[in-house]
Order: sequence, then C-alpha cells, then structure tokens
Amino acid sequence: MGIANRTEVFDNRAVKGSEFLRTANAVARRNKLAYRWAPERGSGSHGTLYVGGRFTVVKDLKKEIGPGLLSDMCKQLGVRKEDL
Repeated sequence: MGIANRTEVFDNRAVKGSEFLRTANAVARRNKLAYRWAPERGSGSHGTLYVGGRFTVVKDLKKEIGPGLLSDMCKQLGVRKEDL
C-alpha cells in the first residue's frame, strides 16, 4: 500500500492501534527518530508510544482509533497525518 493510499485510508475510516504503531515506527525510521512502545506505561490496555522526544498514549491495539483521536495523537507526536 503506497503512502497516498495509506493517507486515504486514515482519512476515511478509523485505524486500529496496532496499525498506528506500525505506521509510526515506519515514520520514525524514515526520519531517523527513536521509537519505543511501552505497554507497561499505561493503565489497562493502554500504553505509551515514544517517537523522538515526544509521546502519546495509545489505547487497546485491537480497537479502532477514531479520526479525532488519531489527529490528536499525531499532533502530540509532531507528525502530520499525511506523513503516515
């Protein structure tokens, strides 16, 4: 799936937490940023994702992230949705 297709997918439907992590990892590698997923740094099914010097909380990896929350998470990481 190309970047243009991936952006369309993120704009038109909710994304699962696991898909967000995979994509954030690819963005971090592309931009030579540190990437760390810390499932222990959250309560219940939540965990903390660190990209570079920024972080966001990701809810259950099996559940979908709505477009509003996805937008907020990207802002917290300093990543544009288009870069995903």
